[in-house]
Amino acid sequence: MEVQFDPGFVKHLYAFVPSIKQIYGAISQFKNFNQKKMQFKLYYPKIQHLIDEYAGFYLGCVLWAVCIKQYKGAKILNNLMYGGVYSEQETLSEVDFVQEYLQQLVKDAKYYAGIDYSPEENVLKIVSIYREFLKLNEGFVKVDTTDDIKIPDSVKNIKDVEYISKEIDRVVESGKLSDLLKLCNMVF
Repeated sequence: MEVQFDPGFVKHLYAFVPSIKQIYGAISQFKNFNQKKMQFKLYYPKIQHLIDEYAGFYLGCVLWAVCIKQYKGAKILNNLMYGGVYSEQETLSEVDFVQEYLQQLVKDAKYYAGIDYSPEENVLKIVSIYREFLKLNEGFVKVDTTDDIKIPDSVKNIKDVEYISKEIDRVVESGKLSDLLKLCNMVF
């Protein structure tokens, strides 16, 4: 048996780090603080959407691993990391950026928009679990079969993989990765 490394999530993602840098680059082009505030307020919903999509993606990756792990010894197809050299810093750089940015957004939302933002507890947990998942699997450079996948201890023992698999299919079809956030309670 063979299973895909990615069930179709990646085609729906915008790169987090370049997107955030582009937004802040656009804001910094304005010299007037009031213009910067206005720009931040315009970008704020996009930032929130990006965070939700990435949290959905991170959660989806862990859920997908749980789903395919049930197929003992199945060959994993299209794992582009397999056979590479593991660099913890490189592997964790994006998720570390996301973690740091969530804390920075608290300050930026207050500074630019007077908004009391705080990251949702579920989002923080998802990012933490995903970071643990990446580290535990060493960036997937040694993941050739489903037996090679390691699930973090912080993830609950999930029983209803059929339901999760159907939800992943539905989300891949719709492209709304944030819809997976409703499955948080199945993971932690």
